[in-house]
Amino acid sequence: MSAPQINPSEISNWPILKIKYRTDADKIAALLPPGIDPSDESNVYVNIYNVPVPDVPEYGVLIMVDADYRGTKGCYTIGYGIDQESAIIISREMNGQPKHPAEVTYFRMGDNVTARCSHQGYTFIEFEGTVTGKADDFPKYEENEWWVKVSRAVGGAEKSYDFPPHVVRVRSTYGTTYRENVEGNLSLSKSPWDPIEELLPLRELVSCQLDTPQWLGREITLEGKIDPDAFWPHVDTIGGSRWPGQMGGPRRSR
Repeated sequence: MSAPQINPSEISNWPILKIKYRTDADKIAALLPPGIDPSDESNVYVNIYNVPVPDVPEYGVLIMVDADYRGTKGCYTIGYGIDQESAIIISREMNGQPKHPAEVTYFRMGDNVTARCSHQGYTFIEFEGTVTGKADDFPKYEENEWWVKVSRAVGGAEKSYDFPPHVVRVRSTYGTTYRENVEGNLSLSKSPWDPIEELLPLRELVSCQLDTPQWLGREITLEGKIDPDAFWPHVDTIGGSRWPGQMGGPRRSR
C-alpha cells in the first residue's frame, strides 16, 4: 500500500498522531462518573490532529481513557482541546462533546514529528519523535466514546438539573489508508487548567503512530441516565472539559 497522495497544502488527509500510554487504574477510576466503569486496561489515548471541522482547519488534542459502559468496551473522553472557537460551545450544548480552548502545534519535517499543546499559558503535553517505518497492519475498526450531556438548573441550586446527566455514545467506524510507527518522547507538564500530568501520570509509553484514517461512519446516540445525585461531584469541570473543576476553573488548593 502506497502513501496517500494529496494536493499541496491540503489538510483533509493529514495523519493523526496517536499516542497510547499506561497510567494508574485508580487515577482513571477517580475521573469516571457513576455508571461508566473502569476497563480491564488502564491506558490513556492522546490524539493530536489537524482536520477540517466542518470545512476549516481545526488543530486539536483529544484525551481519552479506557472505560466500559454496560458491558461495552470503549473510552471515556476527558477533553478535546481545540483552536477553533466556533466548534466549542455548540459541540457541548448539542451532544455533550467536551471541547475547550487550546493551542496546538503539530507538524512533521522529514521523519521528525513535533507536537505541543498549551492552554492559559501552560504547556501540558509535548512530543518529539522520529518515524521508523510503515506499520504492519492497516485495519478496519470500531471505536466507542462515552460523553456526558447535562445541564445544571438555572440559579445553580444544589443537585438540581434542567437536564439530568445522560451518557452519550459515539460509535465510529474507520478504515486505515496508511499508518507509520513513531519512536519518541512524551512529556507531560504541570498545568492547573489541563492537569493530565497530575491526574493521569505517565507510567509506560505503549505506542506512537501516525495514522491516516478512512472515515466510514459515525453514530451519536443518547444512552442511559446517570444517577443525578451520585454525579453531582463530577458536574463542575474546567471549562468545557471533563477535568474536575470549580466554577469553571481549576480547583483551589485546600
